[in-house]
Amino acid sequence: MEKKPREAVVVTEEQIAAPDSTAVRVALWRAMHVQVDALPHVLEDEVGLRLAAPDDGWRGRGDMDPVFTSGFRAAIVARARFIEDLVADQADQGVGQYILLGAGLDTFAQRRPEIASRLKVFEVDRPGPQTWKRQRLIDLGFDIPEWLKFVPVDFEAGSWWQELAKAGFDAAQPAVVASTGVTMYLTREANAVALRQIASFAPGSTLAMTFLLPLELLVEADRPGLQMAENGARASGTPFLSFYDPLEMLALARQAGFRDARHVPLSELAERYFSGRTDGFRPSSGEDLLMATT
Repeated sequence: MEKKPREAVVVTEEQIAAPDSTAVRVALWRAMHVQVDALPHVLEDEVGLRLAAPDDGWRGRGDMDPVFTSGFRAAIVARARFIEDLVADQADQGVGQYILLGAGLDTFAQRRPEIASRLKVFEVDRPGPQTWKRQRLIDLGFDIPEWLKFVPVDFEAGSWWQELAKAGFDAAQPAVVASTGVTMYLTREANAVALRQIASFAPGSTLAMTFLLPLELLVEADRPGLQMAENGARASGTPFLSFYDPLEMLALARQAGFRDARHVPLSELAERYFSGRTDGFRPSSGEDLLMATT
């Protein structure tokens, strides 16, 4: 008699399995960068657009306005390029594991197989969206290679590393860990637990983690955009929970046990990837990165 209710629950999970609006928006902004911004492109990713499969009029959405979203779009592709450059560099140095915490609609494994296939890639995310993404990849004709592992977790439960181990992660070997666009949705305690766990990874492991700055630390022109994003997140049921001053984030990383920690402001990525552009396309302020090593 218990099987019938379980079948009903499965149907409900399928209905809510699609990625959240934030993950879709990031994928669409990455595609818009290729479609509307001038060369050279910082990142070329239209695979995420194929995964999301929005309506034909998606570029007419308010959150896709090419002028208003320019700074957000630039920030999204800048952080993605930074992470992928880091992964490529670490792979060249012999690191063999790459963990994406909150993978969303990331498409590194599909776009960069020449690098990804040299690694064990672990995509960590909520169960429903992961099931949805895996099926979309299959529907689109992408293989699910042996080196790509989907790891379903509840981040707030604080046991994601246990699921990693079940998926084949070797804690005795170094890894690159990327967490972009995740910390703001988690409580401070959940973020602290995650930092402590990653700090316990094998020596030579590297973490790249984005975090939202408090509103008062933003360039004044960028404050309305962050406020709008915060209001939208709250309205959609996924409010921003955690903001960090850079010095506070560095202190948390060191307290967690990292051997070294460095603050990477978005202005540093702007100089690295947007220098010399004459079209005014540059990242807005609001989300910086923590780089930490074990």
